[in-house]
Amino acid sequence: GFIEFLWATNKSKAAEVLLEPPGKLPEPIHDMLLDECRSYLFIGGMPECIKRYSETGRMQDAFEVQSDLIHTFRQDFAKYAPLADKRCLNAVLTSAARNVGNQIKYARMADGFSNPTIKKAFELLELAQLIHKVSSVNPPVIPFGASASERRFKALLADIGLMQHLCNLPVHIEFNKRNLLSIYEGAMAEQFVGQEFLAAGRTELYYWAREAKSSTAEVDYILTREGQTVPVEVKSGSSGKLKSLHMFLDQYRDSPLGYVLSCAPYAELPGQKLIFLPVYYAYALALGS
Repeated sequence: GFIEFLWATNKSKAAEVLLEPPGKLPEPIHDMLLDECRSYLFIGGMPECIKRYSETGRMQDAFEVQSDLIHTFRQDFAKYAPLADKRCLNAVLTSAARNVGNQIKYARMADGFSNPTIKKAFELLELAQLIHKVSSVNPPVIPFGASASERRFKALLADIGLMQHLCNLPVHIEFNKRNLLSIYEGAMAEQFVGQEFLAAGRTELYYWAREAKSSTAEVDYILTREGQTVPVEVKSGSSGKLKSLHMFLDQYRDSPLGYVLSCAPYAELPGQKLIFLPVYYAYALALGS
C-alpha cells in the first residue's frame, strides 16, 4: 500500500504521520502527502516498480517495470487454456482497468466472445488475484455478503500502477492535474481507496447501489464499524454535491456518520453527520473501522 511506498522511498516521517489517528495537519504536510500520493497513483505498489523508482527517481523506469510485469502476466495466460482463451483474458484485464468505478457489463468487456466465456475469464483473473470484485449491496445489512448482488458489481485492479499502464494514460497530462480526484475522471482515486482498504485487511469490498425509476443512487464503498454501516464516498466536490451519501444517511439512521475522501483538509461536519478525510487517510479509515 501507500505507507509501504513511503517507507521504501525514504519518506519515513510521512509514513509515521499516516499511522497516527486522522486529524487536521499543517498545510505543508497535507500538501506533501498529496504530492507523494500523486506519485504513488502512477508508480503503484508493486515491489519491483517501487525499487526501481527509489533507485533512480525516474517514473519512466517504474513504467518500464510495469510493462514487463504486464507482459509476463499475458505470457502466463497461455497456461489457462483450455479453461479460457488468452485473447479473452487479455481483453477482460484491459477492460477491467479502464472501467474502474463503473458497473461491469460482461458483454462490453471483450468483442467477439460470448458472455459465459467472458464471465469465465473474469473469474479466472479474480482467482489469479489480478482483479478484485466489488459487489453492490442493497439494503446495506451486515453481513454484506448475504445481500450482495450477483449481477451488479465493479472491479479493481491488483495494483494502481498496473491500472494506469493498462489504461495507457497520457501521464504528462494526467500527472499535472492539480486535483488528484480529477485524474482519469476520478477512477484512479476510487482504485487507490479500494486498494488501501484491501491493504488494511478488508478482504471483501462492497458499495451501495439503489436503482429506482425516479433516481438512482450510489455510494462508492461501505464499511462496517462495531456492527454499524459506514458509507464512504470518494469525491472532489463540496458537501453540497454528495446527494447519494446524504440519501444513504437519511435512509439508514443506524449509520453513525459518513466519510468523504477528497483532497480537502480534515474537517468534521457533525450537523450533516460527515467527516471529510484527505484521501491519503484511506488506510487509516479502514483500520479504524
